[in-house]
Amino acid sequence: MMQKRLTITGSTLRAREVSFKASLTTEIYEKVWPILEQGLFKVPIFASFPMPQASEAHRLMESSAHIGKIVLVK
Repeated sequence: MMQKRLTITGSTLRAREVSFKASLTTEIYEKVWPILEQGLFKVPIFASFPMPQASEAHRLMESSAHIGKIVLVK
């Protein structure tokens, strides 16, 4: 992130009005949920590891030899 000067930002909704939260929930349900249900949003998974191999997954992550998510499964 530092080399590419990327920035990650986030927000909590704690300080927002209840009406804003309700409106946001409705918009997500109407506009985002259908995309998820139709399978149009794909998360690229590079590799999956069983939990006992978490150290191998961590080594892969540290190597930066992956494009996509590294997932730990039960």
